[in-house]
Amino acid sequence: MSVREAGTSAPVRRRRDLALLSLGVFAGIVAALLPVFSVIAPGSWTAGALVAAAAVLASGLAVRFSRLPALAATVVELIVGVLLLTALFGRGTAALGVIPTPATIASVPTLYAAASEEIRLGVAPVEPATGLAFVLVAAIAGLAIVLDHVVLTARMPLLGGVGLVAVSLIPTIAIPAAVDVPAVLVLAATVLFLLRVDVRSRTRSTAPPRSRSTRAQGASATALGIAAAAVVVTLVAVPLLPQPGLRFASGTGAGFGTTINPTLELGNDLRQPREIDVLTVTTTGPSAPYLRAVTLSQFDGAVWQPDTGDSVTVPGDGPVFDPVPVDGDIALADWTTNVTVGELDSPWLPVPYPASTVTGLEGEWLGLPSNRTIVSRSGSSRNQDYEAEAIVPRPTLEQIRSRPVGGDELGDAVRELPADVPAIIGETARSVTADAQSPYDALVALQSWFRSSQFRYSLDAPVDAGFDGAGMDAVAQFLQERTGYCVHFASAFAVMARTLDMPSRIVVGYLPGTRSGSVEQTGTTEFTVTSSQLHAWPEVYFRGIGWVPFEPTNSLGVPTTFASGTTTGAPGATTAPDQQDAATPGAAATDAPQLGDQDGPGAAATGSGAAAAQTPAGVLLTLGGVVLLLLLAAPATLAARRRRSRARLVRAGDAVAAWAEIRAYAVDLGIPAPDAESPRAFAARLVEVHGVDADDIGLVRDALEHAIYAEDDARSGDATVLAAAVDRVRARLRSGTSAVRRALAVVLPRSLTMREQSAAVEVRDRVG
Repeated sequence: MSVREAGTSAPVRRRRDLALLSLGVFAGIVAALLPVFSVIAPGSWTAGALVAAAAVLASGLAVRFSRLPALAATVVELIVGVLLLTALFGRGTAALGVIPTPATIASVPTLYAAASEEIRLGVAPVEPATGLAFVLVAAIAGLAIVLDHVVLTARMPLLGGVGLVAVSLIPTIAIPAAVDVPAVLVLAATVLFLLRVDVRSRTRSTAPPRSRSTRAQGASATALGIAAAAVVVTLVAVPLLPQPGLRFASGTGAGFGTTINPTLELGNDLRQPREIDVLTVTTTGPSAPYLRAVTLSQFDGAVWQPDTGDSVTVPGDGPVFDPVPVDGDIALADWTTNVTVGELDSPWLPVPYPASTVTGLEGEWLGLPSNRTIVSRSGSSRNQDYEAEAIVPRPTLEQIRSRPVGGDELGDAVRELPADVPAIIGETARSVTADAQSPYDALVALQSWFRSSQFRYSLDAPVDAGFDGAGMDAVAQFLQERTGYCVHFASAFAVMARTLDMPSRIVVGYLPGTRSGSVEQTGTTEFTVTSSQLHAWPEVYFRGIGWVPFEPTNSLGVPTTFASGTTTGAPGATTAPDQQDAATPGAAATDAPQLGDQDGPGAAATGSGAAAAQTPAGVLLTLGGVVLLLLLAAPATLAARRRRSRARLVRAGDAVAAWAEIRAYAVDLGIPAPDAESPRAFAARLVEVHGVDADDIGLVRDALEHAIYAEDDARSGDATVLAAAVDRVRARLRSGTSAVRRALAVVLPRSLTMREQSAAVEVRDRVG
């Protein structure tokens, strides 16, 4: 024992450890909140949540400093939390501004309902109003109370760390993004800090003086090893692992369905060999349209993010969106498309562009006017049968050539590029479009260049060449290798357009399907769309016309072209990805590419980020179930780990560990073992009341007293005899209890809430 340690009294050390644990819990809550800001925008609720957590933890610490029962700390924390919530959200109906009244309590369901509506209608990151702010602050206060009890009362910091990690993972699952390295490191540091403080206090209170230093050094080395392994796995190994797609079981038993991942990380799923039918389409247009699900405009150089914005409720009948604003000289076509969805389980609804009216949907759906897509916060596209009416602009070649790109109504996201754009991207874009006389001509030149023999479509070449995805580095390497799949073509086109100061974005949706029959009554044609036809393509905004799709992917889809208004007699004749003309060579939607040329079965990138980006109830319930199972299993797991640790010490002759094992086992079986009771009194009670053999318990007791008062260490003269005596005492205690009590001892071990040293050992620690 060091001089400094020896000069510090046990009460002072105890208070210091409690304060450090409380501080660690608060730091853990802050670290777990960092990823939440990607789903919930920070604001005044953040300050309220941190104040609530700090107040709860401080009140609990004050109770513990007063050496009141642990239950009193939890009760006081609940009272403080309620008073603080009342002061923040219920002052108008509270007595003295902080004491809740019946009217205050009656307002809670209203606040909760308002929060539910905000979550249902909001788009991440949500700006919390009063209802959602109340729920968030209450949740953080409740988390602080639970963690305080788990870490400081039950002394289970590892279980507290599991809870913190679960909180931090929810927003990560909800919105796919790169690993937030600072948040991961801060959270890991707080969990390790809690473990270190807990281990230090236990080592100091249970180990003989001469062995404390050695155990403390071992614990520190172990903590450092855990920290290093955690950082390596999180930051190095995990990103290198293949990311499996999330499959949804088919309700018909015919296979697996698919969903839509808007993050453009499609490589693994594109290489899946299985193909299934996802929907059928009938249309009054000249051919089956491309069906769009989600658009992506924000690009940080590594990831394209799905567009968000204000939403409107999709009515049962009537228009969802206003018609696309176009110049008066642009011709319009009114097409109706019927879609029947089968094995597609997605929160995004495939619709033709630019749909204005969508009818026949079941459940609650929201429309995003900024990109004219439709999404559900809790429902699914599976088994939906709906009709979409689209009023499509049909400019002539002369009209689109005369229009500039961009417009005042667009935000900055569709033009932004990171500062470190590889030189090959801009130089190549300027080289390919050097002879273009208009923005449209430049885009057609890019489209033709990508679809020329200089490029090759392949699902395997990107992997062989060492690149995959849609980030800036992948685009640069794609322009060198000139082989890839739709994600590479679409992302390269969109980025190159932005280097030419053209607003662009990417669309994820489906290629036109394969002709599967005719509907005689209406004269329309039916098309079947498979999972292999999920696709990504770019769009560029033309003033007075709107977003115009292009098709740069080599050997797939239909390249965008517009007919001259002076030669065809049919203004606006076009073959664009959303506006195909079956009469144009190569444009027939019935001539679907062969499997080897398509974007692969499951090209929807059936990743967990797809559905979770809208926080569907199913994903949250699944995550909650996993967390609940972990929490239920944690006590038994931790107790088993402690038993194994004590057993190793007992086999080595450690009398302190032997006595701790008997006390812990007795407490698990419902036999009280108060700290104030001396070892001799406890041993006598086990003999008289519970039938334990006096020689066995006497042997362990004598070894303990020798370890406490002798000048040597805590080792018994005969480790084998000591271990055998402990086993016999345990067996006798076990035989004297019911089967139910024995089961509870395994599932809910009470010994986790007790200090492992006896009163005598504590006395020895104070005087040592």
